[in-house]
Amino acid sequence: MKTLFLLVFLLMPSWAWAVGVLTPNAGDATFMASERASESPAAVMVNGNTVFTVSGGPILIVDLYSICITANGAVASTMQWQSAPTVGSAATFSGASGSLINATAGTTVRIQPTILTTAMTVVTDANGGVQVPIASTGGIIVNAGTIKLVIAVGSTTGTWKHYLRYKPLSPSSTVTP
Repeated sequence: MKTLFLLVFLLMPSWAWAVGVLTPNAGDATFMASERASESPAAVMVNGNTVFTVSGGPILIVDLYSICITANGAVASTMQWQSAPTVGSAATFSGASGSLINATAGTTVRIQPTILTTAMTVVTDANGGVQVPIASTGGIIVNAGTIKLVIAVGSTTGTWKHYLRYKPLSPSSTVTP
């Protein structure tokens, strides 16, 4: 009997295995709890630039990590993140990073979502850009709209990529760069 079951299972078309697979419109809590990710293209960081667009509903930010791709110049820039929702007012949701002056390729910046004013952690490439896992398990909730950079002092001269891990809070919540 076990052999017959195994034979039927192996001969079943692959599309039949997809029965019960969760879809964005299923409204299933399991689907909404699954993490997703988005990645921006490498670009110079300029104050007010939109990095990610949140559509379809709110998301829970699990992690937000940036890496220097090409070296910065001598401008003592700092960075913060801002949510600009489609309904409501824009607000920053991180403290400013330390200075990014002369940041070399491989330097990383990571959000610390303990409270909305906690400074982001900067790790130089000389230390491998290695970041410690986030201690907070709460994350940050942002509504549909855009996630923008707040760059103080002046634009960076180097290019940076940004990586966002998130959980959708509605079945149709998505993030695009």
